[in-house]
Amino acid sequence: MWSYLIPILTLIAGLVGGFFIGVFYLKRQLESMQNNPEMLAKMAKQMGYNMNKQQLNKAQQMMKNQNFNQKRK
Repeated sequence: MWSYLIPILTLIAGLVGGFFIGVFYLKRQLESMQNNPEMLAKMAKQMGYNMNKQQLNKAQQMMKNQNFNQKRK
């Protein structure tokens, strides 16, 4: 019985831990993009979008208005 239970519990713990680490990493990346237009332009280019300076500024303002630091209810 333990030979089946321990791997299943380990898998569940790994998935939950990986999810929270991924969310934390993504939040940090988005926060750093708010202050770095080159990073935002690079991400947009990887997604197939070419953004001019006006579009980059607008995207940065939208990200700053989102305020990623707030917890959602």
